[in-house]
Amino acid sequence: MINYAKYIDHTLLKPEATQEQIAHLCMEAKRYQFASVCINSTWVKVAANTLKGTDVKICTVIGFPLGATATAVKAFEAEDAIKNGAQEIDMVINIGALKSKNNDRVLNDIKAVVNVAEGRALVKVIIETCLLTDEEKRRASELSVSAGADYVKTSTGFSISGATPEDVRLMREVVGSTMGVKASGGVRSLEDVQAMIAAGASRIGTSSGVKIIQELTSEVDD
Repeated sequence: MINYAKYIDHTLLKPEATQEQIAHLCMEAKRYQFASVCINSTWVKVAANTLKGTDVKICTVIGFPLGATATAVKAFEAEDAIKNGAQEIDMVINIGALKSKNNDRVLNDIKAVVNVAEGRALVKVIIETCLLTDEEKRRASELSVSAGADYVKTSTGFSISGATPEDVRLMREVVGSTMGVKASGGVRSLEDVQAMIAAGASRIGTSSGVKIIQELTSEVDD
């Protein structure tokens, strides 16, 4: 039987999230044994203290949600987050540079974060699929592989739409079996999770993790 909880990055990235809500998110992650909590970097230290001694990883976002900050700023953000306890880094690519076909800039942007995180944290590269053509999705995924990232990720959840099975399938096809694919944005039900995993996702970013696991438990009870 698939352990769906271990696919889930239990996510709270709303700007108005309070420390109390972050602590509650962490307790839920601990209870349901999710893969990680995914939070803004200002809360990394709080989450690291709350989840100390557990298997739940601390994931944070870098260059979020637009990806348009300078490379040096992304590298600094990543370094600071890792020092505070982050074990996974979800960074947004320079989307405008990708669409401008400035592949070197995109590659170096990702590499800067990968270099900071090397040996200390996983790097997931958010390519924001809803803003890209299929050619751009492929190119973004190829550049992520070349930069040495650990995952490609569909979406921030803050743009015009989120993950689709079709995009997950395309990204999996490009990166092969040795790299992770994270589906994020609009994944709200067990059916959604199952569709993403079937398409090739190895991690799911969602704020509906508890609901999804409760849905699964309800199915088992029936």
